[in-house]
Amino acid sequence: MKVALLHFCFYEYTVQLANALVNYVDLTLIHPQQLTAQTQDLLDPRIQVITFNKYRIRDPRNLSAMGKLISIIRKIQPDVLHVQETNDPWYDFTLFLNKMPPLVTTIHDVFRHPGDKDNVIGSEYTRQIAFWRSQQLIVHANLLKQALVEQFRVPQQRVCVLPHGELGSLYQRLASDTNTVREAYTLLFYGRIWAYKGLVYLLEAMPSIIKRIPEVKLIIAGKGDNLQEYFPNGCDEEHYEILNQYIPSEDVYSLFQRSTAVILPYIEASQSGVASLAYAMGTPVIASEIGGLAEMIYSEQDGLLVPPKDVDALANTIIRLLEDTQLQDQIRTAALHRCQNDLNWSNIAAQTIEVYRKAIYLKNTNR
Repeated sequence: MKVALLHFCFYEYTVQLANALVNYVDLTLIHPQQLTAQTQDLLDPRIQVITFNKYRIRDPRNLSAMGKLISIIRKIQPDVLHVQETNDPWYDFTLFLNKMPPLVTTIHDVFRHPGDKDNVIGSEYTRQIAFWRSQQLIVHANLLKQALVEQFRVPQQRVCVLPHGELGSLYQRLASDTNTVREAYTLLFYGRIWAYKGLVYLLEAMPSIIKRIPEVKLIIAGKGDNLQEYFPNGCDEEHYEILNQYIPSEDVYSLFQRSTAVILPYIEASQSGVASLAYAMGTPVIASEIGGLAEMIYSEQDGLLVPPKDVDALANTIIRLLEDTQLQDQIRTAALHRCQNDLNWSNIAAQTIEVYRKAIYLKNTNR
């Protein structure tokens, strides 16, 4: 089977998937030239890579960029085109106006996250073109499938639920330091700092945690909201380490290795690449029981779930985990086991091939 895999973002996910898929199919990866530096040393050499120039959203040269993209796809003549969800109206309109091969689209987020400042104006409407034009849609949670079926009227047989594979092994390859020692009472809040991530609830829980465990420290690492809004009077450097910046890929591994637990106090979630990262790092996850997180994490087995916005429950669960090294070991072992099973990319790639076969069948039967 000849497959073209197109992505504009989610490069970590795409690299992991591509490296697994190439064991099953003749794979060509297509992406904007800007992503070459991030991906070229991570991809299996059997993968053919084709790039094209992509411009900022408001640049009219995107018309020629999309023309180039269509030319690339037609030259490859793939049996299936698999696209990682885009946030780009230029692609959406290109999809609407051109005949495509059997199309599979992975939808990471069906709805815009509250406070998501990276979302392109209008793209939540144009991206629905992919919902309608794709023979198969892949999502990472049953609730997302339900939303596509009920709210966007996508036929149920055109939506498949596949796990979000682990990302930790990729960051281990990128790590500049693999000898980091785990710190007994260090917590990590990692990723984009936006309202839906619920950082405010973790900060409200911290005084109770500090009172019980004075040695505790919270690392806040990532870009987004101005953290001065969260710390109007400054922060206590004994209990907080603030890295309000983009974290280079080579430094991510050591952050997770330092930490006893990763905290995801989200108030909304489709799924979480942070949880997928933590699992393969052996760093226990405490998360809100909400959205895709509630499906991914098996509470009391490979992670711990708490009600969203419940500050007391969050504080008590964090204290419980920090004080129980046996529970930490249990969660760590179970999470690593998941990475060898349903979160393993080889298994996910095999399931993805079956989705491709469905897409080809549906395209051929609906001519």
